[in-house]
Amino acid sequence: MPTLSRRTVLAATATALTTLPVLSANAHADEPRPQAYRWRNVAIGGTGFVTGVLFHPTAPGLAYARTDIGGAYRWDARAARWTPLTDHLGWDDWNLLGVEALAVDPVHPNRLYLALGTYAQSWAGNGAILRSDDRGATWTRTDLTVKLGANEDGRGMGERLLVDPRDSDTLWLGTRHDGLLKSTDRGATWAAATGFPATPAASGQGVTLLVAVGRAVYAGWGDADGRAGAVNLYRTTDGTAWAAVPGQPTGTSAKIPVRAAHDRHARELYVTYADAPGPNGQADGSVHKLSTVTGRWTEVTPVHPGGGDTFGYGGVAVDARRPGTVVVSTNNRWAAVDTLYRTADGGRTWTSLKDTAVLDVSETPFLKWGGDQPKFGWWIQAVAIDPHDSKHVVYGTGATLYGTRDLVHWAPRVRGLEETSVVQLVSPPVGEAHLLSGSGDIGVLYHERLTASPARGMATNPVFGSATGLAQAAGRPAYVVRTGWGDHGNGAFSNDGGRTWAPFAAQPSLAHDAPGPIAANADGSVLLWSFVHWDGTKYPAHRSDDNGATWTEIPSFPKGATPVADPADPTLFYAYDTDTGTLQASTDSGRTFTARATGLPAGDSQFQLVAAPGRSGDLWLSVKGNGLYRSTDGGVTFTKVASCRAAYTLGFGKAADGARYPAVYLVGSTESSTAVHRSDDEAGTWVRINDDRHQWGWTGQAITGDPRVYGRVYLATNGRGIQYGEPLR
Repeated sequence: MPTLSRRTVLAATATALTTLPVLSANAHADEPRPQAYRWRNVAIGGTGFVTGVLFHPTAPGLAYARTDIGGAYRWDARAARWTPLTDHLGWDDWNLLGVEALAVDPVHPNRLYLALGTYAQSWAGNGAILRSDDRGATWTRTDLTVKLGANEDGRGMGERLLVDPRDSDTLWLGTRHDGLLKSTDRGATWAAATGFPATPAASGQGVTLLVAVGRAVYAGWGDADGRAGAVNLYRTTDGTAWAAVPGQPTGTSAKIPVRAAHDRHARELYVTYADAPGPNGQADGSVHKLSTVTGRWTEVTPVHPGGGDTFGYGGVAVDARRPGTVVVSTNNRWAAVDTLYRTADGGRTWTSLKDTAVLDVSETPFLKWGGDQPKFGWWIQAVAIDPHDSKHVVYGTGATLYGTRDLVHWAPRVRGLEETSVVQLVSPPVGEAHLLSGSGDIGVLYHERLTASPARGMATNPVFGSATGLAQAAGRPAYVVRTGWGDHGNGAFSNDGGRTWAPFAAQPSLAHDAPGPIAANADGSVLLWSFVHWDGTKYPAHRSDDNGATWTEIPSFPKGATPVADPADPTLFYAYDTDTGTLQASTDSGRTFTARATGLPAGDSQFQLVAAPGRSGDLWLSVKGNGLYRSTDGGVTFTKVASCRAAYTLGFGKAADGARYPAVYLVGSTESSTAVHRSDDEAGTWVRINDDRHQWGWTGQAITGDPRVYGRVYLATNGRGIQYGEPLR
């Protein structure tokens, strides 16, 4: 990971854009009018890191959740599902889909604030503040001059955003590298907070948490070294002067304050600590409480890490109805598995809720991870107790959000919350499932229904963490192959359309460390497997003509390229060499490749080559801002498509009534803004099919139409799962 750059902030921009909701910054009057589409998530259920959960302290049934790359959500208690709040963020705002922090106003229940910014790296854009007066239905935006890091180390800490307990117009924002910021106009403008004594570090965590304690504000600091006398917790009682909290714990187990919660009845502040920001890398931690009346600190750690049982502490929540009742979570506890500890006596004794937990994941079967039993969770840094129901507890994990109403029976509470990062989509022309998908973290899924999480869970035999390849034999659709990162094999095949799988009998030695994309020829008799390491290193592709029993290197195949099978002729394969801008083709079933068209755009490994279904040699090449190219002679020549200014990913679906060519779906631009388009006349003309409320940040990985349903399209997102759209009749 590149070194984070330090920035010195004097004041953030005062420019605020008011919208209903925030509209695309790229809107252009000459662009095609959108066709009315209904957009929904293909149901999977969670699948990503829920980094924060917040119940409103006074409004029953009102709660919010934040994620590291998939935006923010509001809980709809009547419908028992989450409503996404940031889908309006478009292509140019992809870095704002990560939510660093959220805040509510205890006095004004309709007010909501989000601090957005996924990466704090030099190549990422600055963060932004969204503020709403209607619980996230509409937003006003202020762009910051600093970077935030919702998908960086320490993303489970917080909250880093707070409404001042003495003045609802005053907000505080803790940053990673630019200190503490303050706004006195409800987030419209920001400036460095005067009097805050801590000095930011170039690669540090900065302010890790902000919490109101009566009329005081406490701020955690993540850049102290943990030695005796080091300061990692500050407070202000007047909003101006800040000072170290006296007597605060020090040492490795209390190096970084992770989260804090105030028991206003007992007048005690609970703080969880760890020796690293997390969610990975923590090996020590502790829990302490501060009497805000006497100033006395007491350690109340449930279990001390040690020996082979290493971990830190993460989430903490207090019961607003029962003084002294607190729930804390462990984090990064891989040996004994993470748990929640609960106390009803102020931390004198604790009970592990995992030990009596009954987990029901029937609504999201992938949580069994290819086995028989689900896991209680990992990366548990978000914990919340409903202030109106003491037994209603929720906690976030790296893959879901669990909830209970009796402290024993737990089930995912993720309807409407979809955070998958999707990398492959296949819509079969026949069979039970209309969709197969490959994703980060949850491998390959067989979607027998679009409205329910796949009943089979993750594809097994073997189980993959993240998928790298998914392909179907065009003339033999029951035959499907997949590749990915796995501990017990990296490639598999299916003879029933992806319902069940078997591993390849053998695999090249490169497969374990660099599993890349795969292709099957039209009749499924030949496989080509390309190899790319996660760091980008490219290796020679291999070929199998016996269903993966043996493999042979292909010296003439361009290293790292994605193999593409001709859908009509089983002897033809194609590959686009992005290093040289050359189309390579094979006419001998993938044994050798030779150059055809040259001089095409080069230099980007994300350029995509696809073949039109049912036709031989009909190739489409998406080359981002260089536009869209098409060949109808198997890559001998290419012609630039005049109607398309930029093309990122392209796919095909069922043709319109009376049309002789499949519908073409495109993520790209025909004028100035990047959007989702459909063409029913071979890219002669386009119609935009998403709108400014449905943009989902970056969507350039994969798109495909449904070959059986005209107008239906499936779209891969990076953090908002699979979106599917259908024309409104």
